Amino acid sequence: MKRAEEHACPVVYRCRLPLSTRTVNHLAGLLRRHLKAIRSRWRILPPGKIAVIVLAVLRHDQRLADMAGGNNISESTVRRWRDEAIGLLAVQAPRLDRAFKKIVRQGGEVVLIDGTLIPTQRRTGKADRKNYSGRHRHHGLHFLALTDERGRLIWISAARPGRTHDNTAARHDHILAHLRATGLGALADLGFRGLDNDVRDPVIVTGFHASRTHKFTPGQKEANRVLAVGRAPIEHGFAHLENWRILAKLRTDPAHVTQLLRALLVLTNLEVNADGRSSLQTPAHDQHEHPRNTVTPALLTSDFQVGGGSVDSTRWDPPRGLHSGALDGDGRHRESTAMSATASGGAPPDDARHSRARPVRRTRCPAPHRCAHRRPTP
Repeated sequence: MKRAEEHACPVVYRCRLPLSTRTVNHLAGLLRRHLKAIRSRWRILPPGKIAVIVLAVLRHDQRLADMAGGNNISESTVRRWRDEAIGLLAVQAPRLDRAFKKIVRQGGEVVLIDGTLIPTQRRTGKADRKNYSGRHRHHGLHFLALTDERGRLIWISAARPGRTHDNTAARHDHILAHLRATGLGALADLGFRGLDNDVRDPVIVTGFHASRTHKFTPGQKEANRVLAVGRAPIEHGFAHLENWRILAKLRTDPAHVTQLLRALLVLTNLEVNADGRSSLQTPAHDQHEHPRNTVTPALLTSDFQVGGGSVDSTRWDPPRGLHSGALDGDGRHRESTAMSATASGGAPPDDARHSRARPVRRTRCPAPHRCAHRRPTP
């Protein structure tokens, strides 16, 4: 009996959930309003802990059985909570026409468009053959994404079979018509070649294509280079979206992937602030002006178990950056105060001015014959 009890004792390990409190509070608020609307009297866990469990499943791709075993609930309960939260978040995703109108109101002129593939499990039967992508050589689901000039996600299309071409998906969503209606332009890769056949006034710019007989001219090479530089921010938007590890390899029903993508779009926009930085990287001057009303850049510390994961939503660990540097009389960080004063044009405090390291002055090279191409500093 003692050996059986020893084997039944779970092994616990700690895992950090790198999300801001704003995201957790937003999802918890949605759950509270939903429970009040459906007049649900009782749940086995409060909305705050339910939100942390759902976010752990989406962010770390935790198995439902593991999360259920650590919280003394059933696997079907965790699955129902996950689907419920995804449905509530997906409703808040913007539509295509409203996303374009928002870009116009903000003074934007160009959007970035690209398509990608989400890997999925290979399913048996003829119905899964359409999900095979010959370009990527594995099964998956295709979707389009739009970002602004800074790489912030503004819209995600519905999930389609993996064999779908970028042009086909764009035609189904009438992206060209929406762009002409709002007067916006779009930068795309060569996968969207042929979507806009208007030579005089093109809306979608895709660059030049080379072949065996027609090589690139110097002007075309420069044009493609400039276009690649302009399209680079969209990869940042995909990187923020792929931080949700549930997209690493989907094991859910393909019919529910569209709602999942739109829910992750809302969560990604919550994590990325207006300046394109992560919500965990709060500027120093924002922390000083609003020390209580700003979003706390704290990291959730979650306890998981092998064979079950228990989550403690009441423990908040500040990031390591908040422990470095001394505090002044008002409870502010001296280092960040000096940074904010310097950025605004003022002089930093005396203690920060003296603590700053002086730049090292370069001297003449002792062997000028070895580095004659370098110009010595006087």
